[in-house]
Amino acid sequence: MRRQTLLKSAVATALLAPAAAMAQVDTSDWNCEYCPFEDGYRADYSVGGSYVDEDAARFGNGTGLDEKGAYADIDGQGRLLNESGTEVTWYAEDLGLDSRVFELGFGKPGKFGLEMGYSELPYRRFGDTFTPFSGSSDLLSLPDAWVTANTTGGMTGLPAALVASPIETDRTTLDFGADVRAVKNFRFYADYRRQQREGTGIMSGSFFTQASYLPRPIDDYTDRFDAGIAWTGESFNVALAYYGSFYRNELDSLTWDNPFTPFSGADMGQMALEPDNDFQQVSLSGAFRMQGWDTVLAFSLASGRGEQDGALLPYTINPTIPAPLILLAGVDGKVDTLNYGLTLTTRPLDKLSIKLSYRYDERDNGTPVSAWERVITDAVESGDIEPNIPYSFERGKLQLSGSYRLLDSVTVSGGYDRSDIDRDFQEVASQTEDTGWGKLRWRPTGNLEATFKGGASNREVDQYDTDVGLVFGQNPLMRKYNLADRERDFAEVMLSASLTDTPISIGMGYFWAEDDYTDSELGMLEGGTDRYTVDFNWAISETSSLYLTAGSESLDSLQRGSETFSGPEWEASHDDDFTHYGGGFRIAGIGEKVDLTLDYTRSDGETEILFTGPVVATAPLPELESTMDSLRLALSYNASDRLAIDVNARWERFEAEDWGLEGVAPDTISSVLTMGANPYDYDVWVFGIGFRYSVGSDKE
Repeated sequence: MRRQTLLKSAVATALLAPAAAMAQVDTSDWNCEYCPFEDGYRADYSVGGSYVDEDAARFGNGTGLDEKGAYADIDGQGRLLNESGTEVTWYAEDLGLDSRVFELGFGKPGKFGLEMGYSELPYRRFGDTFTPFSGSSDLLSLPDAWVTANTTGGMTGLPAALVASPIETDRTTLDFGADVRAVKNFRFYADYRRQQREGTGIMSGSFFTQASYLPRPIDDYTDRFDAGIAWTGESFNVALAYYGSFYRNELDSLTWDNPFTPFSGADMGQMALEPDNDFQQVSLSGAFRMQGWDTVLAFSLASGRGEQDGALLPYTINPTIPAPLILLAGVDGKVDTLNYGLTLTTRPLDKLSIKLSYRYDERDNGTPVSAWERVITDAVESGDIEPNIPYSFERGKLQLSGSYRLLDSVTVSGGYDRSDIDRDFQEVASQTEDTGWGKLRWRPTGNLEATFKGGASNREVDQYDTDVGLVFGQNPLMRKYNLADRERDFAEVMLSASLTDTPISIGMGYFWAEDDYTDSELGMLEGGTDRYTVDFNWAISETSSLYLTAGSESLDSLQRGSETFSGPEWEASHDDDFTHYGGGFRIAGIGEKVDLTLDYTRSDGETEILFTGPVVATAPLPELESTMDSLRLALSYNASDRLAIDVNARWERFEAEDWGLEGVAPDTISSVLTMGANPYDYDVWVFGIGFRYSVGSDKE
């Protein structure tokens, strides 16, 4: 919490910066047109309030409007400029909400610049969750009078022990940046950013065949640094840069009481959380423009290392299991990265352009391999000794594309891509993917354009090593979708038209793709995508406009599996359908004083999962459905050139049907203690009123 206080203190100081800057800048040489502010100062202030009529966690996700009640609306922006060109800028948004933003800048464009920014972003997942666990750090405890049981139905003290525990976090970001161009052709820059998260997440803790959903505390931060120097010449530019990311988690583990009747000694469980880790990288990039050849050659080279060496937890905290000796103080994890790229773009003919590029990316996991003993969920000593697996890969991608203008109204283009991947310790050591595509662009008039694109790709693996899969306990007939042979076909059509002598424009688009996993007997077999969009815009007059939009997307897939380590025994098809439509209008200057804006959108989603096979229950799974309606209405009354009164209303309704959550109370599943989250279902209105006032004027 100390870091949170420091961050908010920094923002409080920054909010006073515009006034402080004005006090320190000599304004005696400025012309005064609007007092008390000078001609070089311009600012817009907005102050008001909003009222939310219902609690809704999802509605407040990203906005902070998650609870019923009144909120302050405070926004603004300003610019202070003197005769020498030095300026101070500031921007504020939603200062009365948990989604507040403030930015401050000082400098002279083209010479130097200093920037500071602060923002908060609320993440609201569930607001109706409950738990019997309590604790705010790395220990979650049950009430002293808790009575364990073999099933959740036997936990007699559960109803009385449940307390509200919303799943929510708040992220704060503090930025500082500097940019200097004091030397001709040279630019120096440095940026620092700290992102901090605090709140409560949700995770599961298991005791072999029984599990609990836990209100997992979150308290971590990441420091990021960017610095570099760039030189720009007449035909060549180059940049040398450094990037560093340093993640720190204040909680290295989570320990919790076992609510079920425990195995011998398994009264508590413990698991590791995300460890501290660092990543640092140095990069060199540049571009060379060949004079008279209409050709540009660009390159990039970067090398980095990620490290993680947090202290290791004991194998188990179960006192009845002899704790095996951990021979290492830390894992000494490290991954070296290397990537480079080269891109050539050229126009050998007026009608012909060509682009050729290659990119190489390598992850070399140098973490030492050690032997580790397994204790399963603090309950069972397996007796197995397993090594850690340091996954590494090398990936290269070659791309060639070109376009040629056949006629003034017709341009054809095409391309070829080839990707190669080599991996360690996975079922497929090497695979390649080839993609070819072609496109035709037809523009018969300045108001009509049509684009047709199509292509195909083929992914091939050298060999699927079933022995590696067996080590992981997989069926030898199983093929992972990202490691399997696959053929893909795709096509896209885009149309846009602006009606002649009419302020109407129409846009339409359609995309289709189909995947076929040709050699898979178990796993993903096929998949497909269909998507279309339509947009209509009408500029009725200089002060009014109307728009309509609609779209649909369908995703389907088919997979097969087995329950007995043999051939296919069941089949599942997934069909996801999404539709959306909406519209709105804007009318400005009604009665020369009033501006009116209205927007409405509706989105529907539906998922159907069908199973067939003797090992699957005969009753089909219920469909997953969701519907959201959103309406925004804004009315602005311009009382004068400087004062405006804004009245706005927002309505959002969201309904979801999710069999995985609906009716699942903390004790519904006998072997799983849940937190009782319900599907989203809310109907929220927000009403607001605000006053905007402008001062000063822009300096020419």
